[in-house]
Amino acid sequence: MANGFLRASAGVPQTRVGDVEFNCERLLELWTKADEIGSALVVFPELSVTGYTSRDLFLNEHLLASGLSALVKLAKAACKLNPMAFIGLPIKHHLGIFNCVAAVHKGQILGLCPKSYLPNYGEFEEERWFRSGRLVRPNTTIRVADTDVPFGLDILFKASNAPDLVVGVEVCEDNWVHVPPSLDQISAGALIICNLSASNFVVGKADTRRILTRAHSIRGKCAYIYVAAGPGESSTDLAFDSDAFICEQGAILAQSKRFSRSDQLVTSEIDLNALMHSRMASNTFGECSAESRQTFRYIPFTLRECQQQMRPVDPHPFLPKDPNTLATRCWEVFEIQSNALATRMRAIGSPKLILGISGGLDSTHAALVATQAIKLCGQVSTDLVCVTMPGLGTTSHTKDNAISLAEQLGADLRTMDIKEESLSLLKAIEHPAASQADDIDALIKALRQNEQWANVTVENVQARLRTLILMSLANQENGIVVGTGDLSEKALGWSTYAGDQIAMYDVNAGVPKTLIQFVVRWVANERLRSWSTKNAKPLRETLFSILETPISPELLPASTAGQISQMTETQIGPYELHDFFLFHFVGHGRPPRQILDLAWTAFKDTYDPDTLKKWFSVFLKRFFSQQFKRSCTADGPKVLSIALSPRGDWRMPSDASVSIWLDDIENWGEST
Repeated sequence: MANGFLRASAGVPQTRVGDVEFNCERLLELWTKADEIGSALVVFPELSVTGYTSRDLFLNEHLLASGLSALVKLAKAACKLNPMAFIGLPIKHHLGIFNCVAAVHKGQILGLCPKSYLPNYGEFEEERWFRSGRLVRPNTTIRVADTDVPFGLDILFKASNAPDLVVGVEVCEDNWVHVPPSLDQISAGALIICNLSASNFVVGKADTRRILTRAHSIRGKCAYIYVAAGPGESSTDLAFDSDAFICEQGAILAQSKRFSRSDQLVTSEIDLNALMHSRMASNTFGECSAESRQTFRYIPFTLRECQQQMRPVDPHPFLPKDPNTLATRCWEVFEIQSNALATRMRAIGSPKLILGISGGLDSTHAALVATQAIKLCGQVSTDLVCVTMPGLGTTSHTKDNAISLAEQLGADLRTMDIKEESLSLLKAIEHPAASQADDIDALIKALRQNEQWANVTVENVQARLRTLILMSLANQENGIVVGTGDLSEKALGWSTYAGDQIAMYDVNAGVPKTLIQFVVRWVANERLRSWSTKNAKPLRETLFSILETPISPELLPASTAGQISQMTETQIGPYELHDFFLFHFVGHGRPPRQILDLAWTAFKDTYDPDTLKKWFSVFLKRFFSQQFKRSCTADGPKVLSIALSPRGDWRMPSDASVSIWLDDIENWGEST
């Protein structure tokens, strides 16, 4: 494995019904290809040695003996191949004939797993030839080539060099019944389920297969490898579509070209770490698993080590790649936020919404959400009170955008300059820059000339003054202060404690920075159409102007030319990196070196290793040291599966040490 990813393949070979030598040649060729590309597992269709449509030929002794003999020869021929293969064939036993899966690795047949449920309805008549694996008693073996091979439904395959990896097997119909055998396998630790299927095709069946499998892999927090029969099966009464796919927790990772007449090998990498993290993070998974009474034999095998990761790593994991899916995601995010705020407003009793707007991205997003919430509550647009509070670093560009936004939303706009109050407070605490300044111009000049004076005290004085104004105004107007801080800022603690860190309702707390800009763009392009406002065109222009503005707190003086001097991403690092780190650290619990490996795969054309280490160290240090701000954050709606609310999602001591995480990345990158 590389970074906890296991490479697996599903092979769809050409088949000749009854021609076991030809079929095994096709299996060996695909098996060899799987070995060449570094797969650890390869799964073939149901009864692929003989062909699924052999029908009454299954009762012929010669076909049964030839199939088993061909499997033994195939195992020997593949003795130097690394992937463990799952191959379908009929097996004769004193109880009858069984539709089986042979697990073969390094020349050995490790186990034979029979099919549990035999369809005998519609076009199916499997009970005519086969017996159910439920007839086989636990701990049964069967003699194959002078070796006793485990045989039965009580078999799982466990990697000796990757103790979390357990592989289970079921056959075709087993996944269509309402209590699939794999449920017990998953409860016993199986992370990957392999389904060897024949599954003739009728219109719409491919979608049904995916619905079943995706739901199964979500509930089981597992990966599912499905492979159906391909070209060469008899078309006397049926047709087969060469359908194969690999699914992980509901996501289709790779799939075959259906109805292809050629051999196919579908390959992807399964994120074992993500699967294990999902199981560990869910107490109900363990409780449900403990209720299973099925016992299993764990057959050991040595997992192939994959040194190089093939699966692409999404550099922006919060952003769906498909435009339609992204649009739906933006709609869902906006509806969650606005409906949650509307619910809070109704519970209070039609309050006004007090919002500090800066002309920046987050306060713009909050203003749009607040506008929609007011519409949902049937209140007038002026119940949104937008307050712009120019400070020592406010530029005319952002101030103009803030004013334009409030006016076009029909809000009650108020401007409250905080520069004089900032100077007074800085004088009161004897800040060195203020002690030599008689007016605002002198203060700004002093801060520009002495970088040491332009410090966090100057910044936080302004942030807390703004919060004081908003809270006081909320009392006066019978309103609530709507917070603007987003999920990325919560993770980094990029806020002023008792300043913008606190609000009466935090609408943006569940949305990462990389997603917010897309939601704002979606509102500009889509939602404004339904708002029926005469200001739609200028409002859209203002929103795009805000989207193009660099991210900045604007708490330190602008340049003499009026340009923003304080760039957030220059100070704390690119938000695209921090959102990537957040996704994998909180969402999947990955170790630091693995996160950096994934980051290098995702961003190697953008950032060098030292840059990745630098900003990941910043992320970790800030994430740990700033927990105290998250511990007392305001209420706000959960939007994504990853959230940092201290009441619902992330409970962490404020004085936890980050040292072991920093130690893990200290030497990373030397061999990158």
